[in-house]
Amino acid sequence: MPLDAHEDRLRRFFRTQRSVLVALSGGVDSSVLAAIAVSELGSHALAATGVSPSLPREELAAIRALCAHLGLAHETVLTYEMLRPDYVENRPDRCYHCKSDLFTRLTALAATRGIECIVDGTQVDDLDDHRPGRRAANEHGIVSPFVMVGAGKPVVRALARALKLPNADRPAAPCLASRIAYGVPVTVARLSRVSRAEQVVRGLGISECRVRLHETGDATIARIEVPPGDLPRAVENAADLGRALKELGFTWVTLDLEGQRRGSLLEGITRPASRE
Repeated sequence: MPLDAHEDRLRRFFRTQRSVLVALSGGVDSSVLAAIAVSELGSHALAATGVSPSLPREELAAIRALCAHLGLAHETVLTYEMLRPDYVENRPDRCYHCKSDLFTRLTALAATRGIECIVDGTQVDDLDDHRPGRRAANEHGIVSPFVMVGAGKPVVRALARALKLPNADRPAAPCLASRIAYGVPVTVARLSRVSRAEQVVRGLGISECRVRLHETGDATIARIEVPPGDLPRAVENAADLGRALKELGFTWVTLDLEGQRRGSLLEGITRPASRE
């Protein structure tokens, strides 16, 4: 389907709504929806972002700047997933418990504003990924316009560029909890350690990275994932990376030679264990 057709279908969807609340994470997906929503609905569009220790402070600043750029009203809601034992225990369904808390609070906000429709930035490529949060979205009646019109990530990126969004080419930035190995409890201290470690890696000029936190006994492991093209730069700076991350409290610092990829924390769960 041509890009114009996708955009037209999205705009027609928003025109059918009297008002809309956009769950704005700051990623390019929800940003495109926010831009189209305010373009079509003006003051009847509202963006809202859940704020908790899993959202880096710089992310919230970027979200606020984007909304100011779009002329879009924006609110924050405090989320309390850290008080949910099922979230803190960090099983593979962790995201369900986080999204359930978020969507409960966004539903309450929408109700106080008289808004009947809440949308999120899920797109069709997400449907093939491990996304327990989708169940929470379905339970709360969250609408996913990109899925409705059959738009995947390449279409979303193209729309962001066409709309001249400042974050059109920004790398994906999942919440910090997605860096912590399943079974290792989510704590504010671990989230902060991961955030600071990724700042160190980005300081090398590597804009996209993940520092996965693993623990064994009393030892903490930083497994650094960068895009394959950035592996040589990471290797060249291995000594500095190791020293800086150990200063943050990591026992061992490793570089994943397979590079950055989705779902790497699931590999230890889904892959058969070695017999050696």
